[in-house]
Amino acid sequence: MRLLLVHDYGTPVGGAEVMTQTLRDGLRRRGHDARIFASSARPPAVAGGGESFADYECFGTTSRFRTLVQTANPSAAVRLRSVLAEFRPDVVHVRIFLTQLSPLILPLLRGVPCVYHAVWYRAVCPIGTKLLPTGEPCVRRAGAACYASGCLPARDWVPLMAQMWLWRRWRDAFDAVVANSEAVARALAAEGIGPIEVIPNGVPPVQLRPPLAAPPTALYAGRLVDEKGVDILLRAFARVVPAVADARLIVAGGGAGGGALESMVAALGLTGRVSMLGHLPRAELERVAAGTWVQVIPSRWAEPFGIVAVEAMMRGTAVVASRVGGLADIVEDGRTGLLVPPNDVDALTDALARLLGGRALAEAMGGAGREVALARFNADAFVDRLVDLDRRLCRARSGRGGRHGG
Repeated sequence: MRLLLVHDYGTPVGGAEVMTQTLRDGLRRRGHDARIFASSARPPAVAGGGESFADYECFGTTSRFRTLVQTANPSAAVRLRSVLAEFRPDVVHVRIFLTQLSPLILPLLRGVPCVYHAVWYRAVCPIGTKLLPTGEPCVRRAGAACYASGCLPARDWVPLMAQMWLWRRWRDAFDAVVANSEAVARALAAEGIGPIEVIPNGVPPVQLRPPLAAPPTALYAGRLVDEKGVDILLRAFARVVPAVADARLIVAGGGAGGGALESMVAALGLTGRVSMLGHLPRAELERVAAGTWVQVIPSRWAEPFGIVAVEAMMRGTAVVASRVGGLADIVEDGRTGLLVPPNDVDALTDALARLLGGRALAEAMGGAGREVALARFNADAFVDRLVDLDRRLCRARSGRGGRHGG
């Protein structure tokens, strides 16, 4: 089959981007002609702009004009029309598209079987997190509430409401909707989007990490933004240090909050105990992660999936995570790791102290995590389920008389 994967970014920075590349590579190994269409935008967290893995690109930007581009990106529509005519895919998979490519691409997809991969909450929330400025979950429908609650300033509210209107108008371009977790499926279903098939992400198997060795080290890997809760982690780790004298913490990632977090490290007296490494290339991150005792995911928001948790489990590392979103479906509390309430410094402190102060427990949970990851979150199973869906869509479209006009 010829398969086109459409995604806003073509750089392997976030979990969604890594999964897009994983899907393409898995499809190619099975003999399919799989290609990626993305924008030319480079996330600010990527030093030097980053090298794209996309096969086709259109215009994208992270400048102050981004809100207008994500509402209506003519370059994406023109370029995608050309790619569809040239490549003639049997199925199109659309992943994240509302932060660069815009809804203008949707009418072009009515002539080919098309799958929407919902990998976060952007289809029902203009900021994508379903999280209010107060840190509380948002339960209201996107609209006037986005401005009234302070989630969007007036200059962004108008174009993003137009974006949401276009998305709702043209979302019938999709033949199927796939969510990467039950949490995302529930959020979409609450807005009338469906039917939804849940297909969890998968990661390629990696070598089992070596036996744990001193010093006991925790790792955070991800964006340095408020919803990720790294400030909560630093406060908890400061309380762990007196109980686990040689404990260390590594923070790997980039983002707008990096400077404030570095200041916080100094204010808490953690200089020398906490290493702020910035964004790391994938190979370097894996090298660092292989020597850590526990992966920490202290998110405030309901993580749509939590690919970092699965990657940690796959290498045999225990996980401490917030009991929110997809993380609650991935981490088996007490077996593969420990789940704690979000924003709870005391609970996070206790969980970290148990694992950093208990090598045998960290080893046992890491081993159980690897078994679960191999059985439930293997990249091959992920790709195979999507190939099966593609074949079903092709058969269904063929049974209706082939492609319909758009």
